[in-house]
Amino acid sequence: MAAQFKRIQLDAYYSKYLQRGRRPDGRALDAFRKTILNVGSIRTADGSALVRLGNTTVVCGVKAELAAPRPDAPTKGYVVPNVELPAMCGPDFRPGPPAELAQVTSQLMLDVVRHSGCVSEERLCVADGELVWVLYCDVVCLAYDGNLADACVVALLAALTNTRLPAVTLDDETKRERVDADVRVPLDVLSYPVATSFAVVDERVLLADPNAEEESLATAVVTVVTLESGQLCIVHKPGGSPIALEEMERCIELSLARAKQIRQLEKETRLSLER
Repeated sequence: MAAQFKRIQLDAYYSKYLQRGRRPDGRALDAFRKTILNVGSIRTADGSALVRLGNTTVVCGVKAELAAPRPDAPTKGYVVPNVELPAMCGPDFRPGPPAELAQVTSQLMLDVVRHSGCVSEERLCVADGELVWVLYCDVVCLAYDGNLADACVVALLAALTNTRLPAVTLDDETKRERVDADVRVPLDVLSYPVATSFAVVDERVLLADPNAEEESLATAVVTVVTLESGQLCIVHKPGGSPIALEEMERCIELSLARAKQIRQLEKETRLSLER
């Protein structure tokens, strides 16, 4: 009966739980799902990370390529994030052009990189006006159960931290690059932004780390990106109902605490590889 009630009236099913301050999966309203992180698992990439946030699983691979700089930025390389939601990741996705969610999340990741300064574009320059590194960061969702943004940002930063660039020099006479794949230099990651998302249900109940069902019931979703210093990097809210000031302050408070946990997880994962 419970399964049928949930399928027919999902909103009423959730309301029964939310009135008691719990969710159907047993979490408190401000609780996050377990996060699992693995780095360096893709041997063909220059850096990689796999993140599982509850039942949402994404993998990020970084591929570095040498290219001519953009005309308007001759001394800067650049980062190109891209998110894919293949049909295999969930029943709501179909083969074909990128889903709107994939495009929005790709743009959010690019905004995070630019506003946080986590990667110095100047340090990606090999030779002014001639040669720069381009970092293609491809994130593929293997299983979708809500909160894609948080999982993608964790995977992106972990993969960038795991990235090793081959040594390269430019011949002054021939202007041709020489790449030494046997000598690898760690990519400088200057900051570690963390995204934390929340859903507003019934325009009054705030849920941290919403799953797919909770997102389908949400009247608004907001993503807060914070830095190690405690500063806000980005507040991303694509429409929906307004969020009260007290609720927004609560989102920021929870985001700062959550960010510390994620950075500690990344540090422990990285140190385990170095042992």
